[in-house]
Amino acid sequence: MFSSTTIARTDTRLAKLKARRKLWLDVHLYIGLIAGAVLAVVGLTGSFAVFFVELQEVLNPELAIVSTPVEDRKKLHSLNEIVAAAESVKPQGSRFFKVYYPRKPDIAYKLLYFVRDDKQAKNGDGYYIFVDPYTAKVNGVQLYYLKDSYWGRPIVGFIMQLHWCLLQGRTGADINGILAAISVVSVLTGLILWWPLTGKFKQALTFKRNASAVRFNFDLHKTLGFYSAIVLLPVLFSGIYFNLPEQVNVLVNLFSPVSRPTAFNSIPMEIRSKPPQAGQQALSLSTVEAIVQQHYPAGRLWMLLGPKNPTDVYKVMKRDVTELSRFIGYRDIAVDQYSGEIGKVYDKNIGSSGDRFLDWQWPLHSGYAFGWTGRMLVFFSGLVCPILYVTGVIRWLQKRRAKRAKVGL
Repeated sequence: MFSSTTIARTDTRLAKLKARRKLWLDVHLYIGLIAGAVLAVVGLTGSFAVFFVELQEVLNPELAIVSTPVEDRKKLHSLNEIVAAAESVKPQGSRFFKVYYPRKPDIAYKLLYFVRDDKQAKNGDGYYIFVDPYTAKVNGVQLYYLKDSYWGRPIVGFIMQLHWCLLQGRTGADINGILAAISVVSVLTGLILWWPLTGKFKQALTFKRNASAVRFNFDLHKTLGFYSAIVLLPVLFSGIYFNLPEQVNVLVNLFSPVSRPTAFNSIPMEIRSKPPQAGQQALSLSTVEAIVQQHYPAGRLWMLLGPKNPTDVYKVMKRDVTELSRFIGYRDIAVDQYSGEIGKVYDKNIGSSGDRFLDWQWPLHSGYAFGWTGRMLVFFSGLVCPILYVTGVIRWLQKRRAKRAKVGL
């Protein structure tokens, strides 16, 4: 038996916790009403973005899928031959930007070209050129990036831009990053509200059987919120990093030095090609590829970026470098465009604690760190966002109606 004093103390403590809970409920509510709709859109588009590569192939099989019969896939053409094929059909005034290597034997090379001609109305537009690796024949050309408009882009590109910047450019990206930070607070306050003050964790983790529609909506919101939080929190933080990298770098630098230049580039700007000797031309892509493969054969070739100007370097990106990490085995290599000298190698998961922490952000955000399991978890966490928003709004309306009805009595 508990004494009356003990019971009174327990009641007082519970009353204080409930008062504090009311504060967190208000914070959770207003954040949800302000940022919830945007988070719902970003989450839903993020679910599709998890499979943006596969979606491109499914929606454009005539471009991305190799039509060469399996029995005729005996020899792969060199990268120089692939680029030569793309050069023969490239849009007027466009220049090579980068090439995506085929991720499977039945996938075509994908080369990205940008129009770089101030005299053309299409200056700044980007095109994908798809080339069969076995025949070096062009499958087709796709307008992927319109400099002055989001409308008219392929659906996958449109979804990616909606996810990243809400179709509002750099300003939208900043707003999206701020809302992601606010959403982190929303998830954390949701966990505080989920925590059962009476210790009934089984009830907090499950749905009530034969519940009313009101109770089912409440259980759906709290249960999905709890189980998805473990994925949503790192995904939201990494989203903040990609949209507000400088601010995140300042934060991370407080704990550990960061040498990685930006969220999207691991090669510092000061890494440049040395001035060429008289008459010396830039190396071909096949030569650069061979140099990288000779020095760093591990892993799978992923992307090769061409120099943007006479002093820039080639950047070769490899993935699945298991000697670095089974989860984030990425290696970026800078190659002098004239001499072939390797100017910089950035191995992910190798540098300072700050660098390694930031290296994890893309694999976590995309789910690639944990293979198909990770990608599916990120996919479902994105789908949860609109459900949490809708159930949260319904719950708010239900409580508001109940409060008005009580006042009316």
